[in-house]
Amino acid sequence: MEILNSVSFSSIGVGRTRINKAVKVGSQPQRIGWKLTRTCCEYSPDTYRRQAKYEQQPQNVDLPELQPKNKKKPFPVPIKKMLQDSRRDKRLAQMRIEKPLEAPKNGLLVPELVPVAYDVLHNWKVLIRGLSQLLNVVTVYGCRKCPQVHVGPVGHQIQDCYGSGSQRRNSHHSWARGSINDVLIPIESYHLFDPFGRRVKHETRFDYDRIPAIVELCIQAGVDLPQYPSRRRTSPVRMIGKKVIGRGEFVDEPKPHRSEDCVSLLAELDTFSNQQGQSPSPSNVKDLAERTLKAYLNVRRGVEQLMSKYTVKACGYCSEVHVGPWGHNVKLCGAFKHQWRDGKHGWQDAVIDEVIPPNYVWHVPDPSGPPLRSSLRSFYGKAPAVVELCVQAGAAIPDEYRPMMRTDIVVPDCKEARWAA
Repeated sequence: MEILNSVSFSSIGVGRTRINKAVKVGSQPQRIGWKLTRTCCEYSPDTYRRQAKYEQQPQNVDLPELQPKNKKKPFPVPIKKMLQDSRRDKRLAQMRIEKPLEAPKNGLLVPELVPVAYDVLHNWKVLIRGLSQLLNVVTVYGCRKCPQVHVGPVGHQIQDCYGSGSQRRNSHHSWARGSINDVLIPIESYHLFDPFGRRVKHETRFDYDRIPAIVELCIQAGVDLPQYPSRRRTSPVRMIGKKVIGRGEFVDEPKPHRSEDCVSLLAELDTFSNQQGQSPSPSNVKDLAERTLKAYLNVRRGVEQLMSKYTVKACGYCSEVHVGPWGHNVKLCGAFKHQWRDGKHGWQDAVIDEVIPPNYVWHVPDPSGPPLRSSLRSFYGKAPAVVELCVQAGAAIPDEYRPMMRTDIVVPDCKEARWAA
């Protein structure tokens, strides 16, 4: 019989057996009896079907928790596995055996991921262009004192502000009109001509361009941009332990040039150049929202596929991201206990939410209704800011975000909320 978790069984037979045994209690022997009960059960397949259906599409999920600033981020890879890999590399290095490296860990491209990189870059352009136009239709607010963002005609009244002066305001937010950088948080990285070449040092940090981390990941995955050249290796990199023994000759990095083509490319790839866009006609708002939401989902899916092969590092204390096999040596980390590290970043493997922060906001069930209240916050859901913006513009809610947005929960009135379980 196969044992499953969280299933119910139905009883089909019960048998009882009485056992008598003589036991000496004090000076007088007495006979004590007890009953044994045997129950036969059978498994109900309907229970498994209901559980499987719930696992495929759960009713609602927990809202994302805020990461404490006085603690290091958890490692995405278990420490036990990291130690096993380190011991294996150390044993190979002691025996002077080269570490077996596969593409792209050896500096070569993965041919299967080159079309994926081009598709991610194309959808990234569509996403930025669509958001800059949708901001003229849907209003976005940002708090002046904390990183909270709200998408809706008016700011919400939920008392969850933890910025400066929040005690005087009873944790109410101080709303101001937001921009595309509040919806799509910009994460930049240093552009490297040769990721396996010289590291970026603190003194030479101004010699490198800062571009969106997604664009740098696409460039290292095979996208050729004349404005941002990248070295394409023909022979693999060789390593023994942590030491590189064969990387080819050092090639002088070309100096960055600022031409009209480079400026126009930055306008398409960077969110800072798309603060305001041309307002579309009302008949195109829904189609534009659908295209923008589809581009956002494709970007996340493609970046996750690229990160499964190409190395992306993130600081365990701050939001800095570096695309390459090793992190840079720039001393600009001002997060928790940065004095102990002399301002250096604590590099670890990055996850998809660090390259593309979801930036969760409260979901507004009815944009034309009253603002969200703090007493009803347990009935509200959350969603990434891009998804919430596109949904309010007319796009359909994606299935993967329905449980978190809690679309099946009816928000009661303030008087009815006291009687809700």
